[in-house]
Amino acid sequence: MIFRKKEQPLEILIGPESNITGTVSTKGVARIDGLVEGIVKADWLIVGEAAKVKGMVITRGAMVAGSVEGNIQSKEVVELKSKAMVEGDIHTQKLSISEGAIFEGRSFMRRTPELEAGEFLMLEEAEGKVLEQE
Repeated sequence: MIFRKKEQPLEILIGPESNITGTVSTKGVARIDGLVEGIVKADWLIVGEAAKVKGMVITRGAMVAGSVEGNIQSKEVVELKSKAMVEGDIHTQKLSISEGAIFEGRSFMRRTPELEAGEFLMLEEAEGKVLEQE
């Protein structure tokens, strides 16, 4: 699992009988077990199995076991559990999709800036050596 108990306490808990319309925002961890229609901004987000999010998700990391209808923008990681259903695009550095999860959309994986420059340089050097040998 991507979350550790010692890192941050749970700041927002939206229960299974709750319906929220609008923006939900926290600098900590948010857990959704009900319905949220709107924008969800959280440092870390947990979408429970019975939960449904209709709207954009902006986070550092997300674990989705329920349903998300909308785009997910994550700085670090998105983890889709086996009962997850995501309809929308995912922008992140790391994406984990468990067997059984449904993902309808596009994924955009970006590298960290430190690795990106070094990796491209190494690729160009390798391609140059291959071209010289031919």
